Amino acid sequence: MWAALAPIGASAGGGYDRFAWTPADRELRSWFRREAGRRGLDAGQDRNGNLWAWWGRPGPGSPGAVVTGSHLDSVPGGGAFDGPLGVVSGFLAIDCLREKGVRPARPVAVAAFADEEGARFGVACAGSRLLTGALAPDVAASLRDADGVSMAAAMAGCGVDPAGLGPGEETLARIGCFVELHIEQGRGLADLGAPLAVASGIWPHGRWRLTFRGEPNHAGTTPLAGRHDPMLPFAAAVLAARRAAGRAGGHATVGRVSVQPGGVNTVPGLVEAWLDARAPSSRALGALVTEVTGAARHAAGEHGVELRVSQESRSPGVTFSQALTGRVAAALGGAPALATAAGHDAGILAARVPAAMIFVRNPTGASHCPAERAAEQDCLAGVRGLAAVLEELAAR
Repeated sequence: MWAALAPIGASAGGGYDRFAWTPADRELRSWFRREAGRRGLDAGQDRNGNLWAWWGRPGPGSPGAVVTGSHLDSVPGGGAFDGPLGVVSGFLAIDCLREKGVRPARPVAVAAFADEEGARFGVACAGSRLLTGALAPDVAASLRDADGVSMAAAMAGCGVDPAGLGPGEETLARIGCFVELHIEQGRGLADLGAPLAVASGIWPHGRWRLTFRGEPNHAGTTPLAGRHDPMLPFAAAVLAARRAAGRAGGHATVGRVSVQPGGVNTVPGLVEAWLDARAPSSRALGALVTEVTGAARHAAGEHGVELRVSQESRSPGVTFSQALTGRVAAALGGAPALATAAGHDAGILAARVPAAMIFVRNPTGASHCPAERAAEQDCLAGVRGLAAVLEELAAR
């Protein structure tokens, strides 16, 4: 299964460019349907483009389904494991249960949520946010990528009707719990010397778009005193983000920026940047963002530049279901608990259904880059552990 995924969206730099609603995404979706078909699972796509493969379809009055899975899309130049490991492991865990002769009393499903990374349209976990009602359909449809293509148009090109976007109350009503297996995006397990852990919670986090509008002009003939250069308050905002993150005990990153008109010998007229901010508490996150935007506004005023700040997404801190997490940890043989600053679909679904996460050891601690790794024996430990969890939750 891993070999079949390996070529899809592979980039020249050694990572993966698997963006939502692109040809690579269509290939990944075809792979998902093939794997479901090989197992005789009932595969389908919901109104928001999330994929589902059911082992036993839930009907009226049936007990809540046990769902596992993750996502298949990536960030630019992303690693191989972030997302796909959870989907592959879900299918293989079902194989393990069938080989063991387990007959679940509850329906079991593997899900692949759409556009988890938000790499193309800027909003993370778009598929699970739409499903749970955390993202308004009209807002999602109007999002645009760097080329000006709307999410509505991109989804339509992949067979999803944008007019049908919206909360999936019927689907949510079928779910008894959701357990997401994911590679750890840090060195917690490597330092603990353990292959698996359960997630205790997720830091609050969000994305903010900062648009600095100045005045384009000639780089050689425009006096410094007469410039309205948006690059200068942008630079001040980046430095303020680093300082604010340190004070808040959190993280702040500007990893995407667009400069117009983009000429080497032209003073920019527009700089658009995306701030990713995370912190241990909602209060700390708010203070971090307020400090950054305050510094950006001050610098923009000094340089005669207009600044507009818009919140693209914000996720509250998540404490996963203690009862479910306890059962998952017990099924894993007493795995340690780790908190994470990375967002996940499980964190979005936790607002509507009991949710938990399993982390698989990442010896490099690197993620969202080609250096992301997981040893085969740890991946197999994850499959066996997930199978034990699914058996505990669905067959007992």
